[in-house]
Amino acid sequence: MREKSREFTRQRIRGWRHGPAVARIERPTNLKRARALGYKAKQGIVVVWTRVRKGGRRKARPSRGRKPKRMGVSKIVPKKSLQLIAEERAARKYSNLEVLNSYPVGSDGVREYFEIIMVDPSHPVIKSDPQLNWVANPSQRGRVYRGLTRAGKQARGLLSKGKGAERVRPSVRARGRIK
Repeated sequence: MREKSREFTRQRIRGWRHGPAVARIERPTNLKRARALGYKAKQGIVVVWTRVRKGGRRKARPSRGRKPKRMGVSKIVPKKSLQLIAEERAARKYSNLEVLNSYPVGSDGVREYFEIIMVDPSHPVIKSDPQLNWVANPSQRGRVYRGLTRAGKQARGLLSKGKGAERVRPSVRARGRIK
């Protein structure tokens, strides 16, 4: 059973490689995971598939002389996770929608693939749903860019609570300032 699903995922990724980097899909490929993250099969909810290149930043090599140590080419990595980068790219393409959550669906040697659950905050069905109408609040506008999704909170270090996490709130940089 597991080998069958693995082969199915491999075939799916083979098809995704040649398609667009961000594309809308009919339904989630991992329905159980999508439902756990807030997906519902109703109007106003969209699932978007995204592809992000793995690895660190590709920095151009300096043209002038440097010690190899000072080149600043290798070991330059983003502070955001690939999942957060994928969420932001999907939000840029579908600017009228808000990112609810996302989850990984596979990877190959070069790229990682994610599915992003997006919500239309102006849709009447979403506004009338008591579990999702909080997305229509103006304070939720552009939430992915402010690190309010789960991947964003992870990048900000906000998933840990209690002992050992005293300096993470309200943010790592704001914690030391005198109010």
